[in-house]
Amino acid sequence: MRAAYASTLDADDPLAALVVGDRPEPAHPEPDWVTVQVRASSLNHHDLWSLRGVGLGTDLLPMILGCDAAGVDPDGNEVVLYPVIPDRADPRGFSLLSERHQGTLAERVAVPRANLVPKPAGLSFAEAACLPTAWLTAYRMLTARGRVEAGDSVLVQGAGGGVATAAVVLAVALGKRVYATSRDPGKRERIAALGATAVEPGARLPERVDVVIETVGAATFDHSLKSAAPGARIVVCGATAGYEPSVNLRRVFAMQLEILGSSMGTAAELAELLDLCVRREIRPVIDGRYPFPEVRTAFSRLLSGQVFGKVVLEHAA
Repeated sequence: MRAAYASTLDADDPLAALVVGDRPEPAHPEPDWVTVQVRASSLNHHDLWSLRGVGLGTDLLPMILGCDAAGVDPDGNEVVLYPVIPDRADPRGFSLLSERHQGTLAERVAVPRANLVPKPAGLSFAEAACLPTAWLTAYRMLTARGRVEAGDSVLVQGAGGGVATAAVVLAVALGKRVYATSRDPGKRERIAALGATAVEPGARLPERVDVVIETVGAATFDHSLKSAAPGARIVVCGATAGYEPSVNLRRVFAMQLEILGSSMGTAAELAELLDLCVRREIRPVIDGRYPFPEVRTAFSRLLSGQVFGKVVLEHAA
């Protein structure tokens, strides 16, 4: 079957490690695993990090990339794949598809049957394939971790990327006052069109917010602290611009702030997110759709840093 996989690792030029070619049919490591025919998948920065060798060792190569997909199970059901696999060997207690088990950027992928979540008829395969990683992460950050409530305001740092853009759309749909930062004037215009107040990084906000969605790291963390209202929750899922920020602890205890880590979500939360998208007519922001043979072009787009929303790969039915 055709697949996009890491053949080597290259910290400086991740696309040099990317191969598009034939791979063996999916293996079933346990009896409860099934093979899903992939109809659409989406890219994440996780895929670029894997090609660079972050979280993926040479002993696991070649590794098919990709965490996200929607497709058809062996019984003909349309499903969304929950990409988290229990893994006692990992310090987190889990691993994602494409870390220890082959990923979703292929014609077919094997997963535990318990990881199949029904795809609502109201979502296309391409839309559903955007949700399992970035959108699920944003949903959990706002709800289970950020505990966003009626009347709350939200700051999203670094909108434009997959998680941050999802957080903007979801927070607006939940009726929150949303502020979002971006260095790019064009992205700020697009953020404003989604219903948020778009500001430059570090700009003073009209109010202190109750929840901060922090995906950037050291470059924005001081602004996140200064923008937080008393008792606010600062929820962190990434550190693309530095992972060792300077933290003013006096502000943390004086304002009784909570700094919370967050990663992915549960299968039940993915089902909740799918239902929310249908009920509220929320649709993922898609930067571009590419037929699977153009996977290298899709990766180049992701690597460019110009992406706004998700990059999707589609397979012919």
